[in-house]
Amino acid sequence: MSDVIDNKAHHRFELEVEGHLATEHYKLDGNVITFEHTDVPKELGGKGVGSKLVQGALDQVRAAGLKLIPQCPFVKAWIDKHPDYQDLVKP
Repeated sequence: MSDVIDNKAHHRFELEVEGHLATEHYKLDGNVITFEHTDVPKELGGKGVGSKLVQGALDQVRAAGLKLIPQCPFVKAWIDKHPDYQDLVKP
């Protein structure tokens, strides 16, 4: 798998796998980023692509010093399973 890329022009994180593109759409407002929607093509379902995408995106959020609003249910559930990322969530 390749690395997660922040496509700022399209307001989304991207992960290309096997010629398909998984995306995490976001909205940035100052130092707060809202993850709105995770999209993983059905061809990539069940391969852990969504998890790799979210983790890669969250690592970039942390490196940029941003706070997160996990509006997307997939992201919220992922953070619940990975408490070491809980500190990124905006109180």
